[in-house]
Amino acid sequence: MNRFLVRLLVVLTLLLGVNYIAWRWLESLNWAAWWIAVPLVLAETYSLIDVSLFGLTVWRLRRRGEAGDPPPGATVDVFITTYDEPLDLVMGTALAAKAIRHPHSTWILDDGARPELEALAAEHGLGYLTRSADWADRPRHAKAGNLNNALMLTHGEFLLILDADQVPDPRILDRTLGWFNDRKVALVQTPQWFVNVPEHDPLGSQAPLFYGPIQQGKDGWNAAFFCGSNAILRREALMQLGLSGYVREVEQDVKESLARTRTALRRARKSPEAANPVVAGMLDDVEAATERARAELRAGAPLTELTYRLQRAVDAAARRTVTQDFSQIQADLASIAALELPPEDGMVWPEELSSAVDRMSRRDLSPLASVEPVREVLEAVSVERPGEAQPLMPLATISVTEDMATAMRLHGLGWRSVYHHEILAHGLAPEDLKTMLTQRLRWAQGTVQVLLRENPLLQRRLGWGQRLMYFATMWSYLSGFAAVVYFAAPIVYLVLGILPVTSLSWDFFVRFIPFMVVNQLLFLVVGRGIPTWRGQQYSLALFPIWIRACTTAARNVWFGRPLGFAVTPKVRQDSGPAWHLIRPQLVVMGLLAAALVIGTLRLALGLNEPVGTLVNVAWVAFDLVVLSVLVTAARYTGFDPEERKADAVHG
Repeated sequence: MNRFLVRLLVVLTLLLGVNYIAWRWLESLNWAAWWIAVPLVLAETYSLIDVSLFGLTVWRLRRRGEAGDPPPGATVDVFITTYDEPLDLVMGTALAAKAIRHPHSTWILDDGARPELEALAAEHGLGYLTRSADWADRPRHAKAGNLNNALMLTHGEFLLILDADQVPDPRILDRTLGWFNDRKVALVQTPQWFVNVPEHDPLGSQAPLFYGPIQQGKDGWNAAFFCGSNAILRREALMQLGLSGYVREVEQDVKESLARTRTALRRARKSPEAANPVVAGMLDDVEAATERARAELRAGAPLTELTYRLQRAVDAAARRTVTQDFSQIQADLASIAALELPPEDGMVWPEELSSAVDRMSRRDLSPLASVEPVREVLEAVSVERPGEAQPLMPLATISVTEDMATAMRLHGLGWRSVYHHEILAHGLAPEDLKTMLTQRLRWAQGTVQVLLRENPLLQRRLGWGQRLMYFATMWSYLSGFAAVVYFAAPIVYLVLGILPVTSLSWDFFVRFIPFMVVNQLLFLVVGRGIPTWRGQQYSLALFPIWIRACTTAARNVWFGRPLGFAVTPKVRQDSGPAWHLIRPQLVVMGLLAAALVIGTLRLALGLNEPVGTLVNVAWVAFDLVVLSVLVTAARYTGFDPEERKADAVHG
């Protein structure tokens, strides 16, 4: 019955939404005020697409039962990732991991390389891993690099990945490994739940809608994805992913290097040294070798053989050039030796001698120096990936968050995932606004990086349902731009009396109100009693974070601007209210409040219409309620266990 009701509400939401948006585009736009009318209808169209993707997600809600018994003899490595978290916090998680019932090995992956943590691990019989010297002066890839390093040093058939603050339940492997009896399952994700969050959840940490209906809906489409912690992965799947990624990236490197050789060769041919017939001949040989390599690449030749033959051909051309050059030097020396010179006191430099010495003085040690750019480009045509610490990188390194891209690539290889809806680890959420904003920014940046680098809609190996499930999450982070319009539109009317629609007639209300009511009913029914309002508030209230994430990720992907990687602190950072962190939102709240006053005065003076004023006052009130969550967040002083008890009693 619940599934039927959900699907009925999804259909009604789509029908009413399309009816409303079509009417908005075709009949209601106030073109006299296009500068606010068009942005508003674009924002509304964005929201319709967003709710449509949500409806598609919950169309296939999958509520799984028991996993069954673990595969016989399953070996497990438990990875606890850490960088600079307090030692007692890391050890608390590590000792809890050691106590997991199913046989396993526990490893602390210390990216901070702290001797004191290594000593504690040894004292308690725990494995300890950190980066080798191979990683020095090479890209570290943050947490993904830490995990990739550990993958090459361990051997368990399955991997349980935990953040340093995620204390596992002793039953976590017993309750989840059974899903891997299906040989095509590569990932089992469990919820993230936090013990230090009061019932009113001022920072919106618990995410019950995501770790519930959304992940269950994605699971129905075989698109439940890795969330960075509290997940079990199959090593075989990750290693296959690493190998396929290695081949793909080497092939791309070879293609790009061969393309760059054309430019380098053209530049070399314009150099003065290219006038030397010896150098010109070498350039001809190198060009012929690279053209053959391009043809072999198009024909699907193995990369190892292709790059080997190309390097050998270039080296042979270089040897021939040096041999010819030295032959010419020998000839010049012989011509000098053959000259009959007068005594030293009456030395006369004949024209022949002057010409020979001049030729040698202008000669470089090797004519290869004239084509050094070509050599530098061709050195990149290698299967060894000298720029990386290790050739295989199973966990994706294309963003500051490794989880979503890794899961998407696993699904692209035909592997399946499972969302196991049972709390089997207890973590620590941010306890202040600054930490929360840092965390949300990193999540959003990583997601947008994946969108720009590997847009799921273009991944042909994914099914259409999977493509849309990944795209839905990425699409949601564009909401910051729509939020700006939603805040601006009522201010424009109340202050200037300009409506973005032709009129607030019956046609508007009869289309808009049913759409909004059914939309909210859909969230209510899907949630089945779980609180979703806090998540809706933050999706609008954090609009500066979402905009910043989009712009910085775009600059990183398109122009190479660094993002950095900020580890989420596990202890409170601010000692008092952090009003400066929400300055844009406070400015918007001030403008909304001012618009209320001005709109009331304009109504009293007969400058604004009563219906338009009433609608926009209600709109402003809604916006203020949404943004008010940040006032509570800025004043939040941290978790008090007694507060949770009090909330539970009064609730």
